[in-house]
Amino acid sequence: MADTSWLDGLFAAIDARDAERFAGYLTDDVVFRFANAQPVHGRAAAEAAVAGFFGAVRGLRHELTGAWAVDDVVACHGEVTYTRHDGSELRVPFANILRLSGDRAREYRIFADTSALFAPG
Repeated sequence: MADTSWLDGLFAAIDARDAERFAGYLTDDVVFRFANAQPVHGRAAAEAAVAGFFGAVRGLRHELTGAWAVDDVVACHGEVTYTRHDGSELRVPFANILRLSGDRAREYRIFADTSALFAPG
């Protein structure tokens, strides 16, 4: 069974908006998909996509409420609070599914409804 203790470090990197540190959790050939965005292929492309998203928000904060690992798959869920550049916040539930290769994700899929994040006020 895969270990899930590293998730704290992963989410700390995300909440710090540190795309480079986040990318350290990915394989070179990762397939990464955030919500309804098209999947990106490769660590550099995932890092660039995540860096772009980090620039689009002032901050984000995850509260992980559950995590499970079976063989090479880790699933987790919780709530994320996004802070927009105007200071307003949006809190939504999320679920992530990661397929691992060793201690890095070779598939990383994020399920969250972020449609209200950039919707006109």
